[in-house]
Amino acid sequence: MNYTLHQLQVFHKISQTLSVTKAAEELHLTQPAVSIQLKNFQNQFDIPLTEVIGRKIYITEFGKEVANSAEKIIEQVHAINFKKSSFKGEIIGKLKISIVSTGKYVMPYFLTDFLKQNEGVELNMDVTNKTRVIEQLSNNEVDFALVSVLPEKMNIDFTELLKNKLYVFDSTENNYKKSNYSKSILEELPIIYREEGSGTRYVMEKYIQSNHLSVLKKMELTSNEAVKQAVVAGLGCSIMPIIGLKNEVLNKELQIIPIKGFPIESTWNLIWLKDKNMSNVAKKYLEYLENEKSTIIRDKFNWYEEY
Repeated sequence: MNYTLHQLQVFHKISQTLSVTKAAEELHLTQPAVSIQLKNFQNQFDIPLTEVIGRKIYITEFGKEVANSAEKIIEQVHAINFKKSSFKGEIIGKLKISIVSTGKYVMPYFLTDFLKQNEGVELNMDVTNKTRVIEQLSNNEVDFALVSVLPEKMNIDFTELLKNKLYVFDSTENNYKKSNYSKSILEELPIIYREEGSGTRYVMEKYIQSNHLSVLKKMELTSNEAVKQAVVAGLGCSIMPIIGLKNEVLNKELQIIPIKGFPIESTWNLIWLKDKNMSNVAKKYLEYLENEKSTIIRDKFNWYEEY
C-alpha cells in the first residue's frame, strides 16, 4: 500500500458527494484530476471501492469502511497541524465563509495571502446561491458571507471589498453597429436568466422592472457558468457580472452590448451578524482585510478598472 493523504481526501469527498464532478468542485480540482486520483487509489485494492450503475456512482460496503477510516486519518492530520501551529504561536482554527456563485471570482484573492501567512487556519468555503448564503448566515453556520446585494431585515455589519459591474453580454457572432443603444433594445433580445434566489437575477429583474421593460425570457439556468456557456453558444443574451468573464471577453468569445445606463453597479460586501461572538481567526481575518484589501484590489483587479 502506498496511497497518499491527497488520495484519501479525494476518496472521502467522493464518498460524501457520490459524484466525481461535485467532489472536484468542492476540492477546487478539475474533474479529470479527481478521476485519476480515484483510479490510482482503487488500484491499490483488489476489492472495489465504488461501482457505477447507469451514470450514478455508489460506494461499496468495503468502500464505506475505507471512507470512514480516511475521515479519521484526515481529522488526525488536521489535529497535528493545529497543534504544530499552536506551539509556534500561530493562529489556528476554522474560517467558515459562504459566498454567492459569482463570488468565486472575487473571494479567493482576498484569502490567499492570509491563509499562506496562517497555516493553522482551515478554510471552509461554500459556493451557492444568494438564498442559501443568507440562510447559512442567519443560522449562524458561517463566520462571514459574500454578497453583492445586502440582505434586508438582518442585523449585520459589513465591509466593502470590490465594485460589482454588470453588463449585457452576447456572442461575438452577432454584430452591433451602434456605439450606444437605448435600454429598449433589451425588449428585442432573447434574455437568459439565472434561477430564483440568485443575486444576479435579483439585480437584473430590479433593473428591468424599474425601467418598465417587457423582455423575452428565453431560458432559465442554475449557474453563472451555464449562463455564460449558453451566451457563448449563441442561445441568447444575459446581464452578467464582468468579473467572471475576463477570459471570454479578451478571447472575443463574448462582447458587451453598449447600452446606455450600463454597467449596473453594486458592491461585493463581506457581511457578518452584528452580535456574533467572533472566533480569534475571524477577528484576525477582519484585521487582515482592513490592512490589505486596497493592495489586493490594486494588484489583482487592475484589469477590472478598464471596464
